[in-house]
Amino acid sequence: MIPSISILRHTITPKPPTFLIISLRRISILSASNRNPNNSTRNNNNKFQPNKHLLKAREAVRTLTSLSPALPINHTPTLSSTQAIGTVASSQANFMRVIVQSSNEHSSIGLELLCVVRALLKKIKRRVSVGDKVLVGSIDWVDGRGMIENVFQRKSEILDPPVANVDHLLVFFSLDQPKLEAFSLTRFLIEAESTGIPITLVLNKMELVDEMTLVSWKSRLRTWGYEPVFCSVETKHGLDTLKFILREQTSVIVGPSGVGKSSLINALRGDHPGTGAARGDDWLDPIVGSKWFEDQRVGEVSVRSGRGKHTTRHVSLLPLSGGGYLADTPGFNQPSLMKVTRQSLPQYFPEIQKILSDNYPETCSFNDCLHLGDQGCIVKGEWERFPYYFQLHDEIKIREEYQLRTLGTKREGDVRYKTGDLGVKQAEPRLEPKKHRRQSRKKINQSVLHELDELDDDENLSDDDDNDPILRAMRNEHR
Repeated sequence: MIPSISILRHTITPKPPTFLIISLRRISILSASNRNPNNSTRNNNNKFQPNKHLLKAREAVRTLTSLSPALPINHTPTLSSTQAIGTVASSQANFMRVIVQSSNEHSSIGLELLCVVRALLKKIKRRVSVGDKVLVGSIDWVDGRGMIENVFQRKSEILDPPVANVDHLLVFFSLDQPKLEAFSLTRFLIEAESTGIPITLVLNKMELVDEMTLVSWKSRLRTWGYEPVFCSVETKHGLDTLKFILREQTSVIVGPSGVGKSSLINALRGDHPGTGAARGDDWLDPIVGSKWFEDQRVGEVSVRSGRGKHTTRHVSLLPLSGGGYLADTPGFNQPSLMKVTRQSLPQYFPEIQKILSDNYPETCSFNDCLHLGDQGCIVKGEWERFPYYFQLHDEIKIREEYQLRTLGTKREGDVRYKTGDLGVKQAEPRLEPKKHRRQSRKKINQSVLHELDELDDDENLSDDDDNDPILRAMRNEHR
């Protein structure tokens, strides 16, 4: 027998994709619900009714405004045995020293904890500054370690240097060594005025100048709208006045390097052993002997440049003998003026405000007048610091135009929200674009080729240098 082979092939009907079947089912369900909406609503309620745990979680998410909302200033949270409330005394690298102010362990009040910042706070770019009131968790009371979990809302803040919850600013300059410069002093005063915090102008090293110089600067600064306080850390003159001004408040001392900021702090804190008896309590006993109570490092003024050396490297919040705190900050010669705009700059010059008040009810012809001495402006250039005002105005104008070109006007927040099941909004940190992406192979190869080209160019230049007799002679002479 000859076996018969069928040459006919079985035709198999291809199955539709899964997503198409799901879509057809959804369409049929929607069409059925349109025909009988009552039955559809009842069936959906029976089928998709969430349980009580899901409803509870949804209500909890609704009350969450951000990933880690800042705590109110006067809020007193319930603390566990491993939690405490404290103040950031100093910040260096990735560590912060926190002084405990409130905890369930009464014996821990005033102790110093070495803390790190919670990673979530870093992701949402919530900065923890010196002077912040913070909530510390995961505390190891034996080793003195902890983690900053949240930050309380700030009542005030300065950016340069970064210090929070400031009550008073001490603009500190010296009359000589380094010599007092009017424009540098103006920049510091404008930066201090822009914070809205009360300020006091102090001039140190009065023993290095004569009486005529003191009278000249005092009358000159009065025309600026300031009443200076003269002192001398070397002779202790005027220190009692400063102690009275700084008592029972958090103050920040700012000024250029070499004017004597750290020396002033050491002089104001020099009588701490008898302070507890004078006040009737031992509020400094827990921190005596710690780094928080050591004297600040001081340095000499440079002989070559006549300016101070950068001895203080980071911001520290230090307790005063008469009560309160004083923040020692690194010296810098050029404040950033980042919060000052062209429209707000006239508000920080007391001379302009005095001219406007003296000529009231007469005002400038334009509501948005920048008081540059134009036609229709009642503020003329007949006051001493008008050239400084004009120079700062041009500097801020250039900075604002650059920011407008590079950054634009729209700024995204640090937290973004995603809508999940049942309309529940979930918050997550907004990461920088393309920061966590892996670099493409094409770009890596291009960078390698570019480096090879640069090496070839360097070799060619070195060959040319060897052929040049002048360069070869200079190289041999140096050897």
